[in-house]
Amino acid sequence: MTIYLDVVLLENICMNYIILYATAVIYKINPNILRIILSSTIGAIYAILSYMQILEIYSNLFLKIILSICMVYLAYKPKNIKTLSKQLLLFYLTSFIFGGITFALLYFIKPQDILMKNGIYIGTYPIKIVLLGAIVGFAIIKFAFKVIKGKITRKELLCQVEIQIGENKTKVIAMVDTGNMLKEPITKAPVIIVEKYSLKELLPEKILENITEILKGEKIETFEEYLPKFRVIPFSSIGKENGMLLGIKAENIAICTEEEKIIIPNVIVGICSQRLTKNGLYTALIGLDILERRENSEFTRFAQKQF
Repeated sequence: MTIYLDVVLLENICMNYIILYATAVIYKINPNILRIILSSTIGAIYAILSYMQILEIYSNLFLKIILSICMVYLAYKPKNIKTLSKQLLLFYLTSFIFGGITFALLYFIKPQDILMKNGIYIGTYPIKIVLLGAIVGFAIIKFAFKVIKGKITRKELLCQVEIQIGENKTKVIAMVDTGNMLKEPITKAPVIIVEKYSLKELLPEKILENITEILKGEKIETFEEYLPKFRVIPFSSIGKENGMLLGIKAENIAICTEEEKIIIPNVIVGICSQRLTKNGLYTALIGLDILERRENSEFTRFAQKQF
């Protein structure tokens, strides 16, 4: 069987690219195409050297792990070791699933054309089989992650949110509420609902104690400084079909994680007069649409380990 190294190199680059790109999508990284291509090429060159037995050292397990770390770091440039570890584990998981499905397809379609040497599978199989395996593997991983997300507990749905109004900032614990689809009716800006008791560091007490009057248009002259920021948010809930919520435009909110601080502009803070939970586990509700917007490249990301 004739083996063309340029074809093997191209096939390995394609497969590595698909795995690295899929890992980025699943981990919700903004993929850098050039970095992923470069990382894929390094992995493909290793496959060629390993097959040709140029150096025995290339078959060393430790160096294979080092190669994987280098590929992941080059492709995604993680900010710390913890992030690198997560990305590396997901890279391995994606690789195992893609590889297993691809080799299963190759076995059933053309088992006589497959050769393994030094842990590297080569042959005259069409590249479309590799692509098909990658597509099926990606679909399986996405489905598996959706199933896992559906079993997440309430505690795992909590996140820390920093709110800035004017020059003042405060942090609240928010629960991800799939039912919170509130938007400001004119600008369609998303709304995060926050207990008024959690906003004492952001807003004057006279506003928090006169929410009903403000919604009725009373005592407006008293709050002249905040008038441009006020919004009226209509909402419906069980037992209250035509409710009104006082909202105030925030300079921005920031979703804080262990790894980063993601700034999201153009969000309205809906002031809730009632407690959202009896045990005080969270004091705000944030919708999925706001969380999805953090993936958009227009939002500024700030790496921050401690908040």
